[in-house]
Amino acid sequence: MATAASESALRQQLSAKQSELNLQADLVRDLKSRGAPKDAVDAEVAALSALKLEKSEVERQLRVVIGGGEGEGGVSREAFRQAVGNTLERRLFYIPSFKIYRGVAGLYDYGPPGCAVKSNVLAFWRQHFVLEENMLEVDCPCVTPEVVLKASGHVDKFTDLMVKDEKTGTCYRADHLLKDFCKEKLEKDLSLSAEKAAELKRVLALLDDFSAEELGQKIKEYGITAPDTKNVLSDPYPFNLMFQTSIGPSGLSPGYMRPETAQGIFVNFKDLYYYNGNKLPFAAAQIGQAFRNEISPRQGLLRVREFTLAEIEHFVDPLDKSHPKFSDVANLEFLMFPRELQVSGQLARKIPIGEAVKKGTVNNETLGYFIGRVYLFLTSLGIDKERLRFRQHLANEMAHYAADCWDAEIECSYGWIECVGIADRSAYDLRAHTEKCGVALVAHEKFAEPKEVEELVITPVRKELGLAFKGNQKMIAEALLAMNEKEAMEMKANLELKGEVEFYVCTLEKNVVIKKNMVSISKEIKKEHQRVFAPSVIEPSFGIGRIIYCLYEHCFYTRPSKAGDEQLNVFRFPPLVAPIKCTVFPLVQNQQYEETAKKIAKSLTAAGISYKIDITGTSIGKRYARTDELGVPLAITVDQETSVTIRERDSKKQIRVSVDEVASVVKEVTDGQSTWEDILWRFPSHSSGSADE
Repeated sequence: MATAASESALRQQLSAKQSELNLQADLVRDLKSRGAPKDAVDAEVAALSALKLEKSEVERQLRVVIGGGEGEGGVSREAFRQAVGNTLERRLFYIPSFKIYRGVAGLYDYGPPGCAVKSNVLAFWRQHFVLEENMLEVDCPCVTPEVVLKASGHVDKFTDLMVKDEKTGTCYRADHLLKDFCKEKLEKDLSLSAEKAAELKRVLALLDDFSAEELGQKIKEYGITAPDTKNVLSDPYPFNLMFQTSIGPSGLSPGYMRPETAQGIFVNFKDLYYYNGNKLPFAAAQIGQAFRNEISPRQGLLRVREFTLAEIEHFVDPLDKSHPKFSDVANLEFLMFPRELQVSGQLARKIPIGEAVKKGTVNNETLGYFIGRVYLFLTSLGIDKERLRFRQHLANEMAHYAADCWDAEIECSYGWIECVGIADRSAYDLRAHTEKCGVALVAHEKFAEPKEVEELVITPVRKELGLAFKGNQKMIAEALLAMNEKEAMEMKANLELKGEVEFYVCTLEKNVVIKKNMVSISKEIKKEHQRVFAPSVIEPSFGIGRIIYCLYEHCFYTRPSKAGDEQLNVFRFPPLVAPIKCTVFPLVQNQQYEETAKKIAKSLTAAGISYKIDITGTSIGKRYARTDELGVPLAITVDQETSVTIRERDSKKQIRVSVDEVASVVKEVTDGQSTWEDILWRFPSHSSGSADE
């Protein structure tokens, strides 16, 4: 991984080389204009050519460092992305929806191998989280009444900032335009000074923190225009991302397609808490479709309008956020990107999660536990641990009620992509729904012995309020009752001192004068047998499509064919997520071999192993290449009636196994009970030129 320091040094070196080059070019021009001897001119021209070569070498190094030039295997990011995308579409992992009608931006269909990969990822998610943590799984409707999303804040605040082409009316997401501008300048403008590069990197780091005014100011400062027409853009303004609908034929019950699955869990908290024996902590989980009317969908599966979310809501006592299994993950060390590193322009670094929690970088053990579990989940799927980091939200990027938030970001050809959000949302959601619907979404802690507690008692004198404020009496009384302890005690002190006090009523949007005879404020000692509280929520939220796309890129590579005349595509999926676990090939078209292949297929079906049988007359090498391109980990070749060979995709090594043992060997490897290396020394190896394409 390149360091920021090396990039800065190379930019400074390039700037110095350019200055040397300009001086040398001026010298050559001067010699030629003065009619200097040919030998003298030739010597300086040679020096000029040498400087150009040195400058080109610095430029090459800089391209590699910033990732805009050669990447892994000498292939540019764009070329690599295109190779992956072409393979995915050609092999029907996914394709644009409604393709014969020219498609709709942000909507995609998963083909057979894509469906299988997605199904395997979700099955492992259930195993890794729902089963391991004894979570309660629910399945709630996609259509959500407006009142639910009004309470959660989505109706008013679920927005992105949008700008419009002033002439054509085409809409763009404002932060994407600024991000694209900064990234393009950093990756392609090699003449950029180290200072300007540092400024653009700081903009990228703080981008999610920008207000509408700050975004608009940067767009104007950098002269950013509409990408398609180069027309002037409007000032940024908010656009709500939810798809609106109506429930029922009358059109009188407004609703939305849910933008997340979490609200279905929150509104069912009371029943889930009862189902769990009225005990905390517990977690509820849901997998389902979510919908967001993206302003400008792009980047394939990374930004779409309908997508699959897998979300967990872990309910915990706000006074005790320890986790009994935290020690299981405490020693895990991985790339973390705390906010102090972001704002100071530094890079992510490896930190043990136990240390991060101990130092307070991560707010609490439960949040840290889930960060560790997410790391294990993603790396088990096949995500490269060196291209996975956990980025902490900046202070102003977090919602006001959140205690701490981290994103699992995976690096792919598009840069660092947020794929999982892990947030401590405190008790905001349950309190918001309690306030809106009037049903108490709370937990109880029973005391062994009754406790004496001091309780704030606010009693509005409704007769006096009615005489003074007439029809506004109810709203003023509600505002008085809503005061917290600090506000109430300050009012009590002022009333006793002055006899009256100004009080702001938000529903009236004005101050009113409250007199001493209008309200009674006191503290009373009461005996309590239980503590009633709104639980805090730790929420890991997984964008399944984003994870799968990054997995495709991390697993894709090419290798030369046996003849060396072409590059063959391979997906090195772990058996856990591979769309098909093995293939069955009769070596030649022969009835006995085909019967043996059918017998093996029957045993694979009985063992619950997905397979593909290919009895075409195509050469075995080409059949291997076709299935390697689908990421199939094992290939069974029937070349005898009593025994067969099994070939492993990445090493291309083969072993010979009896027909009766084939299914059990394949299941051992694909279920993760044994590695291919374990199997290799238990069975005789088989050497064949056909194993190589």
